[in-house]
Amino acid sequence: MYEKFGLLIDNEWRPARSGKTMPVHSPATEEEIGTIPSADSADVALVLASAERGFATWKAMAAWDRAKIMRKAAEILRERNEDIARVMSAETGKPLAEARGETNSAADQFEWYAEEAKRVYGQIIPARAPDQRLSVVYQPVGVCLSLSAWNFPALLPSRKIAAALAAGCAIVARPASEAPGSCFKVAEALVDAGLPPGVVTVITGPSSKLAAELIAAPAIRKVSLTGSVAVGKKVLAQCAEGIKRASMELGGHAPVIVHRDADPKTSAKAAAIAKFRN
Repeated sequence: MYEKFGLLIDNEWRPARSGKTMPVHSPATEEEIGTIPSADSADVALVLASAERGFATWKAMAAWDRAKIMRKAAEILRERNEDIARVMSAETGKPLAEARGETNSAADQFEWYAEEAKRVYGQIIPARAPDQRLSVVYQPVGVCLSLSAWNFPALLPSRKIAAALAAGCAIVARPASEAPGSCFKVAEALVDAGLPPGVVTVITGPSSKLAAELIAAPAIRKVSLTGSVAVGKKVLAQCAEGIKRASMELGGHAPVIVHRDADPKTSAKAAAIAKFRN
């Protein structure tokens, strides 16, 4: 199922340097549906070097040109919807209708952020002295790291990747080991859309070990995690060591607030759909 994929380095799919792999199983049958590379420190070094080169290229590109590539990737994702949906369904057990909808939502992320890329506005601030003017210019922070969960395997990486690309950043994507295929497909669409080498890299392998190595690397300047509170605490602590920016989407236990003027049956139905979906 993953024969053509692997670690994405310099826009090329490669095996791990060690040749080690790890299995991916169907949650429906528990059968092995494929294997993916199990990366180690040598692979991390290659991924980071590629990402740093990619960042140097991408940040120098005009925002309008970055936007064109992102819009093209959105078009490709929509064209390949059925293929991506079948991979997603095989990995997660997600119904095909849900998988098709998620693939379209992933495409929407790139379309939205393609337009946002052209609107990274600065600020002009009144200075204390009348003959001075203060200006704020926003610059891309650097190479980012995407750590995403299995339940929305295309949408979650796409949200992180698209936002980073719009800001002019390169990004290393570490998809969930249970469902990496959707992220592979998103990265493939970006490469086919003309993304320069190294701007998006993909690495798979032992989650906690890889995440710790990547977060500790000086090249990584921003981390985005979707995961559990327990993992979020660890990642935040690791980011603090390097004083690195972090964005967290944690847990799955958000409260439901029903106001007195709301219809209880409608509220219950909406809450059930929101809470038990995926």
